[in-house]
Amino acid sequence: MTRELTAGHALADVPMNERLHAFEQGFRERFAQLVPVLKEVHALQHERDFEARAQAIVEERLGYQLPQKALEDAWINDLDTRELYLHGTFELFDQVVNEYWAGRDDLVAEADSAIAYFLDCDFHEVDISPCSDGRLLGLRRFILRLPDLAVRVKSYAGAQFDIEEDVRHWTKRELLRFREGRPTTADVPSRYLKIAAYHYSGADPLHQGCAAHGNSERDAADGALHQLRAFRQAIENTYCCGASVDTLLIGVDTDTDAIKIHIPDADTRMSLYRFVESAELYRATQGLDEQTASLRVYQAIQDAIHQQGWGRGNGAPHEGMLRLISRLLLSNISQLDYVARYHGGHYADVGHRERVIIVGQEIEEMQVRNFAYFAHLETMEEGAEGMDVGVNKIFRKLNVERGLPVPVVVHYRYDRKVPGSRERVEARCRRIRNTIMDRYRDLAEKGLIGCHMVIRDKRSGSRLEPLAA
Repeated sequence: MTRELTAGHALADVPMNERLHAFEQGFRERFAQLVPVLKEVHALQHERDFEARAQAIVEERLGYQLPQKALEDAWINDLDTRELYLHGTFELFDQVVNEYWAGRDDLVAEADSAIAYFLDCDFHEVDISPCSDGRLLGLRRFILRLPDLAVRVKSYAGAQFDIEEDVRHWTKRELLRFREGRPTTADVPSRYLKIAAYHYSGADPLHQGCAAHGNSERDAADGALHQLRAFRQAIENTYCCGASVDTLLIGVDTDTDAIKIHIPDADTRMSLYRFVESAELYRATQGLDEQTASLRVYQAIQDAIHQQGWGRGNGAPHEGMLRLISRLLLSNISQLDYVARYHGGHYADVGHRERVIIVGQEIEEMQVRNFAYFAHLETMEEGAEGMDVGVNKIFRKLNVERGLPVPVVVHYRYDRKVPGSRERVEARCRRIRNTIMDRYRDLAEKGLIGCHMVIRDKRSGSRLEPLAA
C-alpha cells in the first residue's frame, strides 16, 4: 500500500492553494445546501401559507425562486420533490457559471503569461482531451495549474477524442497563423501540442478506474495513446506536416490527483513504460530546499529518458517539451500539497459523486473535481456511447437508485457575428434535448431525468441564456 501524502513541500505554491481552496469550498457549500433546504420545504407543505414560506426560505438560502405551479399543486398529489431538485440544481448551476467571471480581470493576464510561456517552449496551441469522468473536471485549473483561457479542453469518454474534429481544429489554428499571425506567423517553426489524459485509481484499481475502459488502467492508457498516434498520422496523411504536431500522454490517479507523464523520445514516440510519476517525486523531494528539489525533478525526467528495457526510447524530446513537462510536474506537486493539506492526502470520494451531466460543449467554469460528468457531442448519434456511460454506468447508481432524478445540462455556443448562428444553435439544443428524453424514456416517464437547455455567445465570460423546454 502506498504511503499517504503529507502536507508541506518547498515547491508548493501555498498562496495559490489557499485561493483554490476558497473557490472549491464556496462552490461546494452552495450546492450542499440544496437538499437540506428542499427537505425543510417538503416538511412545510401542509402548513398555512406554505407557498409564501417556501419561496421565502429558498430565496433567502439559495437565491432563486421555486416554480410557482409546483407549489400550488402540492395539495393535490404532494410536493413534486424531483421537479424541485432538478429546478434547484439548474438554478444553482446558472448562478455559479454567471458569477465566475465577476471581478476576474486577472484571468486575461494569467492566460497571456501562459501563452507566452508555451510559445517559448515552441508550442502555439495546447489542446487537451481528458476522459469525461467527473474526477478529472479539475484537470486544467487544479491538477495541471493551467489558466482557463490559455488552453483548449474537450472531454470524451475514455479520452477517445474525435480525430476528425481535432484535425479540423488544427486546420483552423493553422489558418489563423497564416492569415492573421495569431499567436505566431506561419513561418515560425512552432508546434501544435495535443495532450490526452487517462485516469486510474491507486486505492481501488479494479472498481474505481475508467468506466469506459472497464476499470483497466492499461486499456485506458493504451486507448488514449492510440488516439494520439492516430491524430498525428491523420495530420501527416492529410497535410504532409505531421512534424508540426507534438503529442503528450498523461495519466491521473483520481484518488490523489498525482500524475504520470509519459516522456516522448527524440522521434516523438511515447511508451506506456516510460514515465515520471509525480507522487514519487513529491515524497522523494519532501524536506529538501526549493533549488535541490527542482533539480531532482529535472533529474527524474532525465532518468526516464535514459532508462533501458521495455520503456527504452530514442533519446530526448526537444528542449521546449522538456521545459513544459518540468513545469507540469512542478505544478502538480503544488496540487499534491493541496490534496495533502485540505483532503488528508487522498480524496474521501474515491468513486463517482457527480451532481450533473453536461452535454454538448465544454463549460470552462466547471472545474471542481467530481462535480459533473461531461459528454461532448455534436450529434446524439456520435456521442451516444459517452452519454450512456454517464447515465447508465454512473447516474443510475448515484441518483436513480435513491429516487433522485438525473440532471442534464445541454450547452452549446453560438457566434453572434455569424447571421443565423443563434437560431441554429437553439434548434440543435432542442433537438439534443428531445433525443435524450426519448433515449432514456424509462427515466423520463418517471420524472427521473430532466434537461436544462442553455446557450451563449462563444466569447469567454458570456452569460448563459436559458431556453424554455
